Amino acid sequence: MSNKPWPRAIDLFSGAGSATAALKAAHFRVLAAVDNDPAACATYRLNHPTVRIFEQDIRQLDPALLERECLRGADLDLVVICAPCQPFSSQNRHRLGDRRSDLLVDAARFVAALRPKVVFVENVPGLAAKRHCHLLDAFKEVCGTDYAFTKPLRVDAADYAVPQRRVRCVLMASRGPQPPTLPDALTPVGRRRTVRDAIACLPELAASERDPTDPLHAARRHQAIALERLRAIPKDGGSRSSLPESLALRCHKQPNSYPDVYGRMAWDDVAPTLTTGCTDVTRGRFAHPDQDRAITPREAALIQTFPRQYSFFGGSGVVATQIGNALPFALMRALAPALRTAIQAVP
Repeated sequence: MSNKPWPRAIDLFSGAGSATAALKAAHFRVLAAVDNDPAACATYRLNHPTVRIFEQDIRQLDPALLERECLRGADLDLVVICAPCQPFSSQNRHRLGDRRSDLLVDAARFVAALRPKVVFVENVPGLAAKRHCHLLDAFKEVCGTDYAFTKPLRVDAADYAVPQRRVRCVLMASRGPQPPTLPDALTPVGRRRTVRDAIACLPELAASERDPTDPLHAARRHQAIALERLRAIPKDGGSRSSLPESLALRCHKQPNSYPDVYGRMAWDDVAPTLTTGCTDVTRGRFAHPDQDRAITPREAALIQTFPRQYSFFGGSGVVATQIGNALPFALMRALAPALRTAIQAVP
């Protein structure tokens, strides 16, 4: 590692702090973070006690406060923006009226005021849909004309050492002559990290059991009928299509029902995209590959590539929300060198 100062970063919509953790691991100095979720902020403080976190609505926060209390006259190298993805998600049936879609443009105020050398935006692929082009145009306009932007880039976290099929939209910008470029995939198809790589090391649990050495490795309690369904679903990737008629739910027979509900993960494949309901078998393919239960918060955290020692604040449902909302640590860690290169290219 060179003796050059670590690049300075600010993490907007920081959530539980996975992006901050990855940047710190890549020798960035994170000066401040912003999020309005109390539980996520509590988790952030547990893991990043030396970073100033502003627990408030970004729309009510003056960028000058970060300039005055965190930058203190120093240049800013990077702003990370991971605005809530629900307004752009295909699973949000009310997304067209979701006011949170404007949060991306609100974040641009911080770019315009703090003038970072590089900007990194991450969200769901829906952000790049034609119906949202006015938001991206407004975001770029508020940031300023001296930024060179990439086009919205489609990135699968599974290509960057994340044992999960998690396709995202990435938008990057630089005040240098060229915007940042994505690094080549670290894990080509056929060599991707799998569910087995991530969680096979953990102790086996039955439903409602807990690992006495790890509070996060705690299996949720399932109703008797749910356990009966799980026992009837084939191990290692099976789906609810194998359920006998007596166990099938009427709603699952509807053409618009989600086919992954009650599905099992497969040991030697990547996991499906983890959501805020990632420890609930009624919310997706979140059943353990061969144990008759949903995955635990610890298993979800490892699939999201949080460091094993990472601490979480809140009950199991609150923690699952933090994990499902997170930018995977390994993805941000893999992209960090490209961001550093772009920072160094800015005069």
